[in-house]
Amino acid sequence: MTQSIDAPDSARGEAPALPPVRAGLAETVRFVATHTLPVFVRGVASPRFPVMALYSRVNQPAWSNATLRAMRARHRGAPVMVRALSGEMLVLFDQADIRRFFEQPVSDLAMDADDKYASLSVFEPTGVICSHGRVREDRRRVNDHALAADQPVHPSCAEFRTVVEEECRRLTSRSVVDFPLLWKTLTRISRRVVLGDQASDDQELSDWLATLRGHANWMGRSKPEAAKALYSKIEARITRYAADAPAHTLAARALAEPYPEGTDPLGQTHHWLLGIDLSAPVVARTLLLLAHHPAEQDAAHAEAADRVPGLPRLRACLEESVRLYPIVPDLVRVTRTETEWRGVRYPAGTNVLVPMGFHQRDPEQVDGGNLFAPGRWLAPDVHRDTRVAPFSHGGARCPGEYVALLLTSLVCAEVLRGHRLTGARPVLDPGRPLPGILDTAGIRLRLGRL
Repeated sequence: MTQSIDAPDSARGEAPALPPVRAGLAETVRFVATHTLPVFVRGVASPRFPVMALYSRVNQPAWSNATLRAMRARHRGAPVMVRALSGEMLVLFDQADIRRFFEQPVSDLAMDADDKYASLSVFEPTGVICSHGRVREDRRRVNDHALAADQPVHPSCAEFRTVVEEECRRLTSRSVVDFPLLWKTLTRISRRVVLGDQASDDQELSDWLATLRGHANWMGRSKPEAAKALYSKIEARITRYAADAPAHTLAARALAEPYPEGTDPLGQTHHWLLGIDLSAPVVARTLLLLAHHPAEQDAAHAEAADRVPGLPRLRACLEESVRLYPIVPDLVRVTRTETEWRGVRYPAGTNVLVPMGFHQRDPEQVDGGNLFAPGRWLAPDVHRDTRVAPFSHGGARCPGEYVALLLTSLVCAEVLRGHRLTGARPVLDPGRPLPGILDTAGIRLRLGRL
């Protein structure tokens, strides 16, 4: 906790606190122009695909990475205080500091829904992200049970596989697969997995959720009353479906878990729906990468054809895809107590930022950081390696990691089984560093029969 200010450190025989390292004016302008502003424009809560297409043409991530490399070199890896769009941020560059970031208890280093992330309190007013203490623990327990967060194979795996097989017939019956078709397929899968077959055709619900996430994109600058009214409509629709949801669905599993009074067991349901929806870009990018890496596609084909339990190679391909193209490139937490980084004390309420999109590709830290190398994810203990964090680490690790990998690997297996991916667009050169961002909405894949 914060020490008393009755006497200076030197009077108590302690070393005086070091001053924080601060970015200069030119550094700050460059950081905002090349990193934080582009992230905001791209979409904080939901990707704006036209913006991503523009960024891919001008190679925007290269500007950001150059800025971060220069800051790290100038300050010798020390944490740097820099003013961003939402206030001052402590940016971490050293791997030891990043490990500590992930090791910090969520109660000490967590997302603050009451300040910088107020928009998320509209998006998720009764869920895990925007709660703290005992309330958060109660909600997280229900959430983890529904998702089977500690089980690589979900108890409802058989039912989920049936859903994926049925929905993917629309994909594999065509000679060309594009992103809109993948997106529509994943939204149907998400509604059936979370709420049951009764919700399979409710595209209106998915459209409402997309609109709500668009409100969150503006970080509280949109019309909060409109967002709250929309959330109420979504909540009523979800409650109606959940009342009759089959036992294998995530909503039914949440309702089946005992929960204390005052805990909304369905508070995360819309988050699960959108989380599965947003796996469509991951599937599209993974299939694109496989189309341009024939050896990896051969290995994935063999695994899909043999129906290997758990599909470990395909899961590795998906994790590698998320490492290269993270859904959340910047991890931000807000300290709840005084913390010390490199001998410098920072008060409670300090925003701490880890630019994981930069670190995960950094060739100084990650071998072949700009190449597609799924085999790295089959190495022992790789999931404890904080240099890469496709689903984060520690207490803030994504509880939906296993469900997401299960569903996306099953979708990829269905597309690959009996087919060869050819004629992929955009074109990638597997022998050169991969681009920092892709025009995801423009992805097209030709399916040839084996």
